[in-house]
Amino acid sequence: MVYTENEVLQYIDENDVKFVKLTFCDITGALKNISVLSSEMAAAFERGVRITAKKIRGFSVAGGRDVYLFPDAQTMKVLPWRPQHGRVIRMFCYIKYGDGTHFEGDSRYFLKCAVKAALDKGWCFRFGTSSEFMLFRNDESGRPTKIPHDYAGYCDIAPDDKGENFRRDVCFTLEQMGIHPVSSRHENGHGQHEIDFNASSALKAADTFLSFKSAVKSVAEQHGIHASFMPKPIRNDCGNGMHIGINVFRDSDFFDSDAPADNADAVNKAAAGIMHYLRDCALFTNSTVNSYRRFGEFSVPRYIAWSDYEQEQIMKLNTETPDEAPVVLRAPDCVCNPYIVYGLLIYAALEGIEKNFELPEKFAPDSGNYEKLPENLSEAANIAESSEFLKRYIDEGLLKLAVNDAKANWKEYSSEYDKELYEEKKYFYSL
Repeated sequence: MVYTENEVLQYIDENDVKFVKLTFCDITGALKNISVLSSEMAAAFERGVRITAKKIRGFSVAGGRDVYLFPDAQTMKVLPWRPQHGRVIRMFCYIKYGDGTHFEGDSRYFLKCAVKAALDKGWCFRFGTSSEFMLFRNDESGRPTKIPHDYAGYCDIAPDDKGENFRRDVCFTLEQMGIHPVSSRHENGHGQHEIDFNASSALKAADTFLSFKSAVKSVAEQHGIHASFMPKPIRNDCGNGMHIGINVFRDSDFFDSDAPADNADAVNKAAAGIMHYLRDCALFTNSTVNSYRRFGEFSVPRYIAWSDYEQEQIMKLNTETPDEAPVVLRAPDCVCNPYIVYGLLIYAALEGIEKNFELPEKFAPDSGNYEKLPENLSEAANIAESSEFLKRYIDEGLLKLAVNDAKANWKEYSSEYDKELYEEKKYFYSL
């Protein structure tokens, strides 16, 4: 259900809501929130709620100014894992300065602008995700270990798959929030699972993805286990990826059921645009030192190429069943900021359409003559720093912050003697 501000206020009065979490994310996609009493929501809608920008990662671009959270009433959800007496609801927010101008570090607004740019050119985009994560046992004191929750494999069943009840509870939790997963299963890695979502509008898809991650973490805590979206938590096992299904069509086609269904030419040009700029975007699709350990192992692709079935290429084009998701991008991982990533994919696809980019020849395993994703975070940062594509769309100060942050992370990592221990401390417990 989509709410208006007045309907949210009415819902609060009629459903014993005591607290409201105003939620946003930093430049890395980490969720943040501030809780307000429900009695303050009318004022929050009107004037926003102040936060100190300099304390949020990537928000120093505000230059010391305070910023204000303005809740988006359409995103209101009840949090099922919180008490049902004195309920807690959550809304995603846009972020503005005190004078009402939009904060350049607001990634949700960045995506909203990308969606508008596409609509202004007559195009609609939809995104769906297939997201992987791993479950680990906790020790006697409740601290996460690196011992997988089970040792089952792809699509295995109980009792080998010990995550059946967990996945069920995650899906039930999401359904209570009005979010409907398509399917769930045990994946190939030890303790690894995947939950899939149908395509939806870009903003809704990004909001859904972050809600899904929050639900997984919260349900895992209730089950006494640890859920990790870390791209490569176990060195000699599968990594956790985020496959993004992408569809693009004429705006009129979305509303007119009699419009022609053939959209292959636009889809191919959009896919070519995304491939063309994928190295530029790697800093955002794969934003950690650990992200680059995934590539080239356990069927995870590194080559910037396409095929109509999964090999070592980064993009799959569903030529036989285009209604599912004509384009599937296999590079990103689940610790990205989905607002920035979806926004960049829209801009890359639009350039592909407008500039008539052509798809290269289909991937051939024996060829070997393909560009690759960056080898590590340092290379990704250097590419992003010189990218004219990124400079066209991302605020200059924000891009500089992202690049400098990545370089600092790489320098810190490079100076460590025990690099696996460094990655465990930095990523395993928090991602």
